[in-house]
Amino acid sequence: MDGEISASELSDLLDSDVDVEIVDIRRPVAFKRGHVPGSRNLPFGRLVDRIDELDADADRIVTVCPHGESSVQAARLIASYEGTGGTPVVSLAGGLEGWDGPIERGN
Repeated sequence: MDGEISASELSDLLDSDVDVEIVDIRRPVAFKRGHVPGSRNLPFGRLVDRIDELDADADRIVTVCPHGESSVQAARLIASYEGTGGTPVVSLAGGLEGWDGPIERGN
């Protein structure tokens, strides 16, 4: 894991040409209520089984949870997976609670 990223840093990345893979580890029902735009929902409990779905060509992978705690564990797990090819993996500090950008609803 390569640390944490602030909400403003993530917002800047999303506004740039950087290819960011955002992994929301909450349950699908919570994800549908609202998430960072462009996020992929890979619930923490299924992450090991679905980790190969991640974009290994992304410039950065950002994990997101409600408060920024479980996403640290998810980032460590993803970073240890050989399939990510050394892509930097970070956790969103403060989680979705700290996100002040737009929220997407639905799938």
